[in-house]
Amino acid sequence: MSEPTDGLLSDGGYFEDFPVGRRMRHARAATIDEVEGGFLAKQVVNTAQAHFNEHLLQGTELGSGRLVFGLATASMVYGLVATDTAEHLVSELGWDKLRFRAPMHHGDTVEAFTEVLGVSDDIDHPNAGVVRFKHWGRRQDAVVVFEGERTALIERREPRSTS
Repeated sequence: MSEPTDGLLSDGGYFEDFPVGRRMRHARAATIDEVEGGFLAKQVVNTAQAHFNEHLLQGTELGSGRLVFGLATASMVYGLVATDTAEHLVSELGWDKLRFRAPMHHGDTVEAFTEVLGVSDDIDHPNAGVVRFKHWGRRQDAVVVFEGERTALIERREPRSTS
């Protein structure tokens, strides 16, 4: 009997596909426009004028135009890495060491990269293992704008032996 996801998921992206040290440059990039750039800041009531005032930063070291809310940048990077790192995800376990290295402005494009930092068994889940990733995004001018570490429980191709 076929599973409901047969034909939808790739053959890659299982726990076994993430050896420590593996690096990936993800295939897609995304331009952050008005919707992504301002909507989330407004939703969380981030009142920093740099997100809403088009002319506030002119002549400053941060450049001109409105800044993209940092968590919108982080979310965009996560979306770009998800196809390669979350297709066989069982559970997100955590994000930490988030760093916003340089500003993003509306109209900037971000591309994403990943390095596998660690892998381990999970005693409670013989069908999955824990993978620790470092993800980062950079602007169209190759400046790194975001980095963070993520821990995820990823399905195994074959359950590990528990004997």
